[in-house]
Amino acid sequence: MPLLKPEQDIWPLHLLDEPETEASKTLEIVQSACNESATVESEYAESAQARATMLAEEGTWWALYTLARFEKKLMRQLLEIEVPFYGPTIARRYRSPQGRLRTSVEPLFPNYVFIMGDEMARYNAVSTGSVSRWMPVANSVELVTDLRQIRSLILTDAPLSPELRLMPGQKVRVKTGIFKGFEGTIIRRENEVRLLISVRYMGRGASVALDDCQLEAI
Repeated sequence: MPLLKPEQDIWPLHLLDEPETEASKTLEIVQSACNESATVESEYAESAQARATMLAEEGTWWALYTLARFEKKLMRQLLEIEVPFYGPTIARRYRSPQGRLRTSVEPLFPNYVFIMGDEMARYNAVSTGSVSRWMPVANSVELVTDLRQIRSLILTDAPLSPELRLMPGQKVRVKTGIFKGFEGTIIRRENEVRLLISVRYMGRGASVALDDCQLEAI
């Protein structure tokens, strides 16, 4: 049986992108047109940078805990009512009872879907009937930073393993390869070195196998 096309697990697609704000665009115009006024440029640059930071993480984030196996249904409902969301999914390969190799797309964080919006967006999401409980995210900047890294990791198409319990270890940065620039925690399992990328809000994450030579301590 062919693998069904993965359902959309993020909306809008640019939800976690690094922002390119109108303020930064305007700043470039002002800088090129007013080079003779360094003071004005400096003040405007500081203002634009502050605005860019604010816009990058604007909006309230909520963690929704779904009913059992309702993650994909909730995301379909959120897409229909146009509430911004992210519920990361990964492909998992397994063997059927008949020994055939199968692939399924499953939530990386079972029962969790994150949404961004105001109280009305939260109310509309909970009103779908797919949510068991909800929680506001106190540190949305930290959450968005972690979710961006998780999404980037998933988009590499590397084989990932969900990690339900984070273990203490060395903080590292990847020096080479397609994961260059990623930061995370090293965990070891059966003589295999794995880099753990986590979402601090949940104490969960995903890991990928790497070689020692690719890593540097931070």
